[in-house]
Amino acid sequence: MDKFRIMVQFLQANQESFMNGICGIMALASAQMYSSFEFTCPCLPDYNYAYGIGILIVPPIWFFLLGYVMNNNISVLTEEWKRPVGKRSKDPAVLRYMFSSMTQRALIAPAVWIAVTLMDGKSFLCAFSPTADLSEFVNESYQSLSQKELLKIQAKIPCKDIFEEHEIISREAATRYIRCLSQACGWTFLMVITLVAFLVRAIRPCFTQAAFLKTKYWSHYIDTERKLFDETCKEHAKSFAKVCIQQYFESISGEIVSQLPQSPAKKGKGNKDEDGEKQKSDEERLLGIRKEGDMNKVLWNWHTCKPPLLLSKRTEEMNGHAHLDTHSLTDERHTKKKAVVYYSKV
Repeated sequence: MDKFRIMVQFLQANQESFMNGICGIMALASAQMYSSFEFTCPCLPDYNYAYGIGILIVPPIWFFLLGYVMNNNISVLTEEWKRPVGKRSKDPAVLRYMFSSMTQRALIAPAVWIAVTLMDGKSFLCAFSPTADLSEFVNESYQSLSQKELLKIQAKIPCKDIFEEHEIISREAATRYIRCLSQACGWTFLMVITLVAFLVRAIRPCFTQAAFLKTKYWSHYIDTERKLFDETCKEHAKSFAKVCIQQYFESISGEIVSQLPQSPAKKGKGNKDEDGEKQKSDEERLLGIRKEGDMNKVLWNWHTCKPPLLLSKRTEEMNGHAHLDTHSLTDERHTKKKAVVYYSKV
């Protein structure tokens, strides 16, 4: 159990490794799903092609969309794309890098499904058995069959249980022929995607490496900034709730304490000091924001007008704290201090 927890913590700390692990699991799941899938060809001329191509195309589309859904960066990309510009400009190159990175990971599971399906050959056999040229496997004494009758007979080739025209066409030979074509397409597909992946990795260093490093850096920054902002909001919400509840009990404690007998001995001094330290820590985490309206304004400004990516040294003068005037938030000096808090914490 401890090893599992350590592994989960490692994957959470390393976003790229976590997403690679998710993609690997989805690829294995796609192969396992295909092996456990009960393939049932309708063996009808009008439905074989639709069923076979549907098995070949529809699940990869579902895996592709699922890869986007399970990628946490899709919300980061959408938020960065739709947010107002405000004081921070948006770089299209960073958005393209994030989108291409997610797309590459989302394509792994569909590629595995297509490769496994073509190598197995069942869907290919079901889809193309009615329309394939199987004249070489038809008995010469039945060459006078009409095209419609021959189409019905070929459509039954994938269904071993209901195929009864063995004297007209050799089912085993036709099945092997079509499966060979399917496997040839499967190997061609694997070679194409492998060649494309090789070219992408080989050609990338030929372009300006500085531009690539810049887009990669800022894409990681956007993801990290969002995580740290969420963590800071959680800490502030927890401290705000603690202080609010404590002040509520303190406001009514006078009536309760007045009715209790006073004890001359002071017990629990250490606990009192510890509570005081906790209270101080909670007060520090509030960062001077102590009103509902102030917090709503902070969150609204963060979404509509993120601070520019320019750090300031005035944080040292403030000792890491911001003192907001709860009566006049529009004051310019207090607004600047609030912006510095974002830089120091996020």
